[in-house]
Parts: sequence; C-alpha cells; structure tokens
Amino acid sequence: MIKLVDKEVCLRKLRDEDCTSIAMLLNNKSIVDNLRDIVPFPYSIDDAINFITFVKYQIPQTNFAIEFQGHYCGMIGLNPQTDVYRKTAEIGYWLGEPYWNKGIATKAVRLITEYGFDKLKFARIHTGVFEYNSASMKVLEKNGFKKDGIFEKSVFKNGKLWDEHRYSKINEGYQSNK
Repeated sequence: MIKLVDKEVCLRKLRDEDCTSIAMLLNNKSIVDNLRDIVPFPYSIDDAINFITFVKYQIPQTNFAIEFQGHYCGMIGLNPQTDVYRKTAEIGYWLGEPYWNKGIATKAVRLITEYGFDKLKFARIHTGVFEYNSASMKVLEKNGFKKDGIFEKSVFKNGKLWDEHRYSKINEGYQSNK
C-alpha cells in the first residue's frame, strides 16, 4: 500500500469508511463550483461509495485520500493520459472547506507531483483551473507549475462561460529513452 507523507499531511488509499466524510465534505457548492460537472451536487453517500469502488483497486494507484492530522479532508489524483499523451497526467484535487488556508493542498500537490514523476515516470503533469479559483492557481505556482496560457471562454459552468487557466510542470529528470 502506497502512503505519501509530509508531517501532518498524508496521501493514502481510500477506505470504505471514508464514504461518510467524502459525502459530508463534498456536499458543498463552494467546492463543487470548482470541479467538473461529473461530480454531482448534491453529493450523496451512494456517490461516495461508487467513487471508492471505482478507484479502490487501481493499478498503479493514482487517486489518494488527503489526511490532515489523521483526519480525512479531501482527494487528489493523477489522470494518466493516453495515445501520444501517455507520458502526461492531469492532476486534480479538492479539500473540504474546514481545511482551506492551512497549506494542505500545497503539500498534497507536492507529494503527488513527486510520486507522478519519480514512481510513475510521467514527463509532464498539467491541469486547468477555472478563472475564479485563484487559491488553486497559487497552490500550483507554489509547487513550480507554470501557466501555459488561458483558454478563453472554454469552460461552461453554472450557466456561464469562463476562462480556463492551464498550468503544467515538466519532470526535469525524465529520460525520454526509457
């Protein structure tokens, strides 16, 4: 079992008993407004159970529960891309609102980025952030992600068109002949 740790922040495999915490924390419009529409709102315990079942037996493990001081507080994952993008992963994450502004997301992004580069051997990790989510942009920038550009009016969320800010980080140690 993979466990990534930085003092009070731990990334670990999801457990069946996380379903209540996931549903409680993710049933929050302030969080869901920053996620893709595949995440339902309201978010139920059944939604959480289905998600845990979906990721439980991943090989390699790419989705992790985020714990802070031993408490479940959110999710983070890498979505491996396919075809000519197979050396790239998309990062995604969310934290429950009681855990905002504590540096947790910054540590979690660092841990999973190192894992993605060192263990999964990705050459590049990228993501898109909705224009109004400046906190997520700061988390990425603190971890050395660079803004690749802005995709104007490319996201349709909550009945409006928004810009998407695209970020990426390159694995400087990547060996292309492997």
